[in-house]
Amino acid sequence: MIGDHTIPAREVPLGGLRQLTVHRTLPSRALPTIGAWCFVDHFGPTDEAMTVLPHPHTGLQTVTWPLSGEIRHRDSLGSDVVLRPGELNLMTSGDGVSHSEFSVDTPAGEQMHGVQLWVALPDADRRGPAGFDHHAELPRIEADGWSATVLIGEFGGRRSAATVFSPLVGVELRLRAGTHELPLDPSFEHGLLAVDAPIAVDGVGVDHRLLRYLAQGRGRVEIAAETDTTVMLLGGEPFEEELVMWWNFIGRTHEDIVRAREDWQGQAARFGHVDGHDGQIIPAPPMPELRLRPRRRRLEE
Repeated sequence: MIGDHTIPAREVPLGGLRQLTVHRTLPSRALPTIGAWCFVDHFGPTDEAMTVLPHPHTGLQTVTWPLSGEIRHRDSLGSDVVLRPGELNLMTSGDGVSHSEFSVDTPAGEQMHGVQLWVALPDADRRGPAGFDHHAELPRIEADGWSATVLIGEFGGRRSAATVFSPLVGVELRLRAGTHELPLDPSFEHGLLAVDAPIAVDGVGVDHRLLRYLAQGRGRVEIAAETDTTVMLLGGEPFEEELVMWWNFIGRTHEDIVRAREDWQGQAARFGHVDGHDGQIIPAPPMPELRLRPRRRRLEE
């Protein structure tokens, strides 16, 4: 069983070299998933533009949550939506979908800032149809010293309408300076992302941008902040299925990934077409020489 620990962030260019830099904490070498959450990217605050041309996905859901700035999402389902802070984009890839994301010109002094997350689809659902949902209104909780917006699942008695395929929770927490005790589902494992300042989780310091993992069995957590701050809470029942993850694809075998890459390079119908880019796409990188294997949990108590 994996015990509580802090996951560092690594810098990754989003959409290719010389593009927007993101800080990625999941997957990590020791921990591929928290619940079915399998990917955590934190970007900004930055003046850099998000310019991500059409690219594919399989076997997952994308969750996009801007804290500031606006993002235009277009996909092969015909969606064309400008996403604003306080709103949620949830795209289900099923067996295949493609999309693009570009930042929208923002007022002077406003920067891009937000998180992009992936959720692994269970085997029973990963070959299903693609879908896209935009949620302009989400449940909110106002408490003494903190507030919460429920993106995914249920928290504090409020439930999001966002469709997911396994037991999950995703919450934006806005904390006043001080110490706060918040409820947790003890059947879930959780992660707490320090979005814009250091925090302490149950007395353990967590630097800015890092992710603190909490194992199952907790009914509460204490978070301390020296300044007003934002924290992302992610959790779910441990995801027991083994995942093969490479580039923008999630499968169960090396062959799943090879077929998805070949289909994208050949512009197969499973990925559709994203209008508005004059046929430009992000090509898949070469396959690695080694056989891809499932990611496994490595850190033990």
